[in-house]
Amino acid sequence: MQQNMNILTAIVAGIGGTALMTAFIYLVSYITHKRLKVVKILGTMLTFQTTPDKETSEHSSAVVVGILGHYLVGIIFSVIYYLLWTNGIGKPDFITCVLYGFISGIVGIIVWRIFFAIHPNPPAVPLKDYIPSILVGHIFFGAGVWATLQLLT
Repeated sequence: MQQNMNILTAIVAGIGGTALMTAFIYLVSYITHKRLKVVKILGTMLTFQTTPDKETSEHSSAVVVGILGHYLVGIIFSVIYYLLWTNGIGKPDFITCVLYGFISGIVGIIVWRIFFAIHPNPPAVPLKDYIPSILVGHIFFGAGVWATLQLLT
């Protein structure tokens, strides 16, 4: 375990990792012109504000809920990483962070699949494109957690 690492460091690392993941997904969305923006999708689904034409919501409440929800999940994942490290499962190095990011991506895919399946009115999201972007995005998340840890410790 790196010196000076504590739960607060893990929380900040989760924020850093989530920021990098979000930037990656927004870049992919911009390049592909596909609806992949996780914050808007999450916020739309959590606030049940899917538009009548199945678009994501532009309401500020949906965006704020999406941001808060996404960063909260990122913090939770990072704290889980920290707890694993403190219990001797892996260490906060680049390879472990990327591996944990990949595993988090698999968990994220399962959760998103369930969420879309049970939601009464999800936005029309191209899941064949969204699901892989979530997996790769979580690998970026893990790398962002590691990079943030490098800056903090």
